[in-house]
Amino acid sequence: YAGRKFESSDASKLKGLDLVFTALPHGESAKLINQLDSNQKVVDLGADFRLKSKEQWQKYYGGDHAGTWTYGLPELANHREQIKASNRVANPGCYATVIALATAPMLPFVDESDIVVVAASGTTGAGRSAKVNLIGSEVMGSMSSYKFGGAHQHTPEIEQATGAKISFTPILAPMPRGILATVTAKITKSTDFKAAYLDAYKAEEFIWVLPEDQMPKTSAVVGSNYLQLQVAVDEHANRVVVSAAIDNLGKGAAHQALQNANIMCGFREDEGLPL
Repeated sequence: YAGRKFESSDASKLKGLDLVFTALPHGESAKLINQLDSNQKVVDLGADFRLKSKEQWQKYYGGDHAGTWTYGLPELANHREQIKASNRVANPGCYATVIALATAPMLPFVDESDIVVVAASGTTGAGRSAKVNLIGSEVMGSMSSYKFGGAHQHTPEIEQATGAKISFTPILAPMPRGILATVTAKITKSTDFKAAYLDAYKAEEFIWVLPEDQMPKTSAVVGSNYLQLQVAVDEHANRVVVSAAIDNLGKGAAHQALQNANIMCGFREDEGLPL
């Protein structure tokens, strides 16, 4: 990349391109994209077009709701065909990706109004801007919750993707990247949960349901588009428990955007992705 320089975000420079990725602050993507031709394929990594509800957008983000695009989570039922038929795709949030995929296979067998999620993310989940509370000397050796009490902006996105009621607590972990999520739900119908997950994701290249003696870990998915899952039943509490790990910058952002673009353009889904 020697000699290349960053340019300002100018719609005139994007005219005629077959494919555009946008990764701008909330509310900024829509301003730029509205100036593009409708036949240009766009994958937006921001939040502007993820939510269907105008009220939820205003509650969690504020400002005007730009509209709703096809939601780009291919491994959810029917999403792949919708992405293939779309010119505009909203890339999911990082927490929303790991939690929705960890939750979806359990839904026929649990109380959908009683799903609890605790998920820890690395500091890159807070974005590119420098913040004092995120520098190494502040973060190392410490963990804390944030956006406590159902305040995280990915909550309505997860509920929209799954159709379930979610209680979500995010945690800031002392590491640069990665998300480890634990999802639990009250069991209402007996089943072999491990078999249900293996069946749900048996054809999915980027989702690994791990053997019994292995647990998901963030170091195993760094720099990749992979999601690791492990499933267990807590018989004492009558709850299913799922552990899941992704790279928040990979499957949670840039790699998933490339996966979506490949589907939109008719390429192999793993084209250009590290395997």
